[in-house]
Amino acid sequence: QAQLAESGGGSVQAGGSLRLSCTASGFTYRSNSMGWFRQAPGKEREAVAAIYTSGGGTYYADSVKGRFTISQDRLEATVYLEMNSLKPEDTAMYYCAGVWGRVVDFPLDMKKYNVWGQGTQVTVSS
Repeated sequence: QAQLAESGGGSVQAGGSLRLSCTASGFTYRSNSMGWFRQAPGKEREAVAAIYTSGGGTYYADSVKGRFTISQDRLEATVYLEMNSLKPEDTAMYYCAGVWGRVVDFPLDMKKYNVWGQGTQVTVSS
């Protein structure tokens, strides 16, 4: 069964770091784009970062630029989100998602993403 599995969430103090991982398994071909999205309680899900899996181009939400880095290991079919200088407002459920079989013009457009992981919780305390 094709799926995405996230790991690496947890609780940290403000200013700390976490690294999230997302591994794709069961797919017969590579995704076009992979992204990280988050949803805080009472808020809508929002895009955090995305990467074109072929070209490696990366995209970030303004709120995380300079603090978060998305990267990939194509051989391991894994995407990472390195999160530094974490703030309490970064607290959310973080979801990994991918686009299979669709053209992606704007990688931060979550409507394009058709495969989603279960999410991993990130909690940042002040």
